[in-house]
Amino acid sequence: MAFRLIDIENWERKEFYEHFINQVVCTYSVVVNLDITNLKNHRLYPAMIWLLTKTVNDIPEFRTSLTSEGLGIYDEMHPMYTVFNKENKNFSGIWSYFSEDYDAFLKDYEVDAEKYRTSTCYAPKDGTPSNSFNISMVPWLEFTGCNINVFDDGHFLLPIFTMGKYFEQEGKRMLPLAIQVHHAVCDGYHVGLFVEKLQKHIDHFG
Repeated sequence: MAFRLIDIENWERKEFYEHFINQVVCTYSVVVNLDITNLKNHRLYPAMIWLLTKTVNDIPEFRTSLTSEGLGIYDEMHPMYTVFNKENKNFSGIWSYFSEDYDAFLKDYEVDAEKYRTSTCYAPKDGTPSNSFNISMVPWLEFTGCNINVFDDGHFLLPIFTMGKYFEQEGKRMLPLAIQVHHAVCDGYHVGLFVEKLQKHIDHFG
C-alpha cells in the first residue's frame, strides 16, 4: 500500500479544500439508479462490491484521505462491506482484499462471507486496511434518498456507498445507489464521473 502526500500549498484544489474542511464543513449524498441488467446472471452483491472498488480505484478523489501522516491519496483501495446474520437479524462489517481479477476476488469474498455470516460481532475480522472504504446494502428497501450522518470532526473524506433493493423498469433491472462524499475532495463533477465510469464497468462486466 502506498500513500502519496499532497503538497497542499501547490495543490490546485487548496482553496476549495480549506473552505470545506475548515469554514463550511460539508458532506453530501446523492442517489442514482444504475442499470444492472447485465448483472442478471451474476451474484449481485459481490459483483457490485468489486465494481464499486474498481471504480473507486479509477478516480483519485475517491481515494483521498486525511490521516495521521497528513492529506494524501492511496494508490489502491479495498472494500469493507457488511454480511447479514439471518438468525439474529444483525450484521457484521468485514473486508476483503481487492483484485483486478474478479474470479480471484470472488473466491476471497466467498471465504470471508461464509466464515463470518453467523458472527454476532460488529467487526469480527481483524486487520482492516487503512486504505479501505465502506459499502453496505439494504436489499429490503427500494429508496430514492439516503443520508448517513458521520459525527466526527468533519475530517472523514472517504466515500460511503449504500445499495438498495433493485427493481424492474421498462424492461431493465435498476439498482438504487447512494453515494456519500466530502465536499472538500469531491464535487458534483467527480460524482458524475464516478457514476459514468461505474455504469460502463457494469455494462462490460463479464
